[in-house]
Amino acid sequence: MPDLPEFPPGFRFGVSTAAYQIEGAVDEGGRGPSIWDTFAHTPGRIRGGDTGDVACDHYHRWESDLDLMARLGAGAYRFSIAWSRVQPTGSGPANAAGLDFYDRLVDGLAARGIDPLVTLFHWDLPQALQDEGGWVNRDTAMRFGEYAELVGERLGDRVKLWITLNEPYIHFALGHVQGIHAPGLTMMSDQLPVAHHLLLAHGLAVSALRRTSGAPVTLANNHSPVWPASDSDEDRMAAAVYDMVQNHLFTDPILLGEYPPGYEFLTTADVDSIIMEGDLEVISQPIQALGVNYYNPSLISAPPAGDPLPFARLEIEGYPKTAFGWPVVPDGLRELLVGLKDRYGDKLPPVWITESGCSWPDLDDQFRIDYIAGDLRAVRAAIDAGVDVRGYCTWSLLDNFEWAEGYEQRFGLVHVDFDTQQRTPRKSFEWYREICTAAARTSP
Repeated sequence: MPDLPEFPPGFRFGVSTAAYQIEGAVDEGGRGPSIWDTFAHTPGRIRGGDTGDVACDHYHRWESDLDLMARLGAGAYRFSIAWSRVQPTGSGPANAAGLDFYDRLVDGLAARGIDPLVTLFHWDLPQALQDEGGWVNRDTAMRFGEYAELVGERLGDRVKLWITLNEPYIHFALGHVQGIHAPGLTMMSDQLPVAHHLLLAHGLAVSALRRTSGAPVTLANNHSPVWPASDSDEDRMAAAVYDMVQNHLFTDPILLGEYPPGYEFLTTADVDSIIMEGDLEVISQPIQALGVNYYNPSLISAPPAGDPLPFARLEIEGYPKTAFGWPVVPDGLRELLVGLKDRYGDKLPPVWITESGCSWPDLDDQFRIDYIAGDLRAVRAAIDAGVDVRGYCTWSLLDNFEWAEGYEQRFGLVHVDFDTQQRTPRKSFEWYREICTAAARTSP
């Protein structure tokens, strides 16, 4: 057994994936195009011209992939549903073949004793909705609520945890401000409608899932401890703004029922024209968990002259780096979790680590083992400090389509040869298997 601290009985260890990154079969089973299909097929957008057309071919290989999870001993599997596989245009009646696929997947997990943790939106908005304005359009939030109801009606009796949105901050920032993710927009002003409609979609989905399922509901945001580059007033102010946008913009409205101070800079319009009466009541409905995705802290300085953003991110030196070049700072996860507890107190629900992992190419991936071990020690330290953490899902089961990086970055416990689709478990797979199987033996 790896030399790690013990976790409370019932603590769940699992793995995470996302639909566009692994499924492939983009033209099969009635699936409609998503913004990632469009973005990936736009020249110059993805490293190497890669697309998710085939990815890991999970759509056809799901049974053998579930067998891999069973071999791993995973207690939980967090995966996402492709909205355009359920509603090809993002509205209207459900596509039966799409729901049938996820129905088989959930049943396959149950047969193997693995809890399904289902994400409704992992960035792959149906292209038809983007053509009508996407998340700038309030109507998209309404359509999301209807989609959540369709999925809840079909799967709600077996799902163990619902995650409405994955990393709304990243989708907002990289997809709508910086333009390096789909839909590739660079909105340097009037960004608030995107953020608000994502949050409203979450609230409408909570309502729908309450009607159709008894499972707890959450969302999963990418959180990051924020470190000012210096003690100067300028750097500390820039860090405060960054902290507000990444860590509080998509959490305060849900847990506190209000936007964080300073959010108004995200729009030049009248806030009351965006945030309608009753919206915050919908958004702040109680959730039964909080999903936290963690990769690294953020070092923030004041922006250089002429930069349209109110902050600048700097490289963090003095730590090991993943193949992606991200610093490995395990204690940042403890800092983050304790900081959430300090901010929200009794309003903080039980926490799931819904994603954390590192890119490393080798089959003998001791680097990844050390990364996950550092995470788990940090989680145990946060639990000892009073944070109620219920589970940890590492990213990811498989090497996959890593968004704008294509197939360059490899996050999997399992290596995938994308020419042959051969799966080869890495050293980290066998190491993590010991953790998962030991946890299963102590589960109540």
